[in-house]
Amino acid sequence: MGTKIIFGEISLSLCLSLCLRPSPHLLWWFKRGLLAVCVIYVSVPFMMPLFPDIIKHLVYSHRVRVPFFVDHSQPADLSLNHTMNMYLTSEQGISLGVWHTVPERQWKEAQGKDLEWYQDSLGAGNPIIIYLHGNGGTRYAMDYHVLALDYRGFGDSTGEPTEVGITTDTLYLYQWVKARSGSSLVVLWGHSLGTGVATNTAVKLMEHGIVVDGVIIEGAYTNIRQKGAHDPFGWFYWKFPGFEYFFLDTMAKHNIIFPNDENLKRMRSPLLILHAEDDHVVPIHMAQQLYEIAQSAQNSENRVKMVPFARSLGYLHNGLYKDPHMPNIIGEFVHSLPP
Repeated sequence: MGTKIIFGEISLSLCLSLCLRPSPHLLWWFKRGLLAVCVIYVSVPFMMPLFPDIIKHLVYSHRVRVPFFVDHSQPADLSLNHTMNMYLTSEQGISLGVWHTVPERQWKEAQGKDLEWYQDSLGAGNPIIIYLHGNGGTRYAMDYHVLALDYRGFGDSTGEPTEVGITTDTLYLYQWVKARSGSSLVVLWGHSLGTGVATNTAVKLMEHGIVVDGVIIEGAYTNIRQKGAHDPFGWFYWKFPGFEYFFLDTMAKHNIIFPNDENLKRMRSPLLILHAEDDHVVPIHMAQQLYEIAQSAQNSENRVKMVPFARSLGYLHNGLYKDPHMPNIIGEFVHSLPP
């Protein structure tokens, strides 16, 4: 009986050993797969300077259309019956998709109205926000008069994005709005990548003697170089020998800079900074640095405000819109702006 038990234990042990031992064929594929991952990891940095489109995609992510399978020309399909879609030409060959959403109190009145009615409504005295989305994003609706554009190459807008190009698109939209807004306040609101577009635009307008009524930056970075060092993709490579040369220097070489820090030294528009303490894409210390730069440049606590959102709220980089206090925060800032 004892012999049978021992034999059974030996048989079981042998069976488990045979079952758990990988087959030579499976081991061959595992080694090849591991080698392929290593080759890709090492080769990507060397490909950056040779193929700048890789860097462009990492910065703009414009080929990722979110939300998916949406016809941007039909905002009513998203139950936005108070929103008009239109297309503007910022440069020859560049068509920009823009959504114009009217204030909540005009939603019922907007039913069935045409593009001319929407344009005329801009001059009725209600504040206007030009919303500038981040990378990988597209236009969507918010409160107030909101004009949200897809930069060139995003959504159904034509062309390919460059820093100069998308700043030009925003300048064109701003001037288009100002030509129709009468005495209405016009505020630039940028999120993530859009913060660089917003401050670029404000500084470009200052060069022509125009001070934007107000600027809101949400999830803002100091400059795209420093943001790149904290990006999840960059973090994967930050210990790679020559990281700055292969990644960060390549961005600068191809004129991808978005210098919020330098822009805020020159900008004189009232500024509101919104940032989550648990932002996993842009660490909050960058927003605090921008706040200090802007306060020093404008020498005024009243014209520069920062609202941090507690880590416990879990908003991360894209979730500030969930905060129930956001309408009041924006309302207080807009109503504080000089007429």
